[in-house]
Amino acid sequence: MTGVQDFTVKAADGGEVPLSAYAGKVVLVVNTASKCGFTPQYAGLEDLWRRHGEAGLVVLGFPCNQFASQEPGDAAEIASFCSLTYDVTFPVLAKVEVNGPGADPLFRWLSDQKRGVLGTRAIKWNFTKFLVGRDGKVLKRYGPNTPPEALEADIQAALAAG
Repeated sequence: MTGVQDFTVKAADGGEVPLSAYAGKVVLVVNTASKCGFTPQYAGLEDLWRRHGEAGLVVLGFPCNQFASQEPGDAAEIASFCSLTYDVTFPVLAKVEVNGPGADPLFRWLSDQKRGVLGTRAIKWNFTKFLVGRDGKVLKRYGPNTPPEALEADIQAALAAG
């Protein structure tokens, strides 16, 4: 795999979503959870999506239940929560695992491309973010403590880079 556009992921309804549909876009991939201390970041992610979507930013949320079972719901419950609580309109895809033998291939690849603190591949918690440039390459990885608004300058630079 050479870029994010080489992957196909599952939609919340079980269908397939080829990420090639986002070729030439700046993509922000985030593992999310509805019952986490970082859950309010949904609002910041939605704000980024609304302000920069027309310029080419795509935000993709991937619910994950691997961290303290903070995403126990099914696809319908997750969609309802995101919509009613945070007015989320960016794509929220099927629930995935991000670590271990059952990790989604996209997250294995992202973690290989940009490692975390001390060079670790493992994703440490919900709301880890990966910023992918228009060429499909991972530009940066951000930990859960980094709020979406702190990504503003990097997103603007990625959008401006052709």
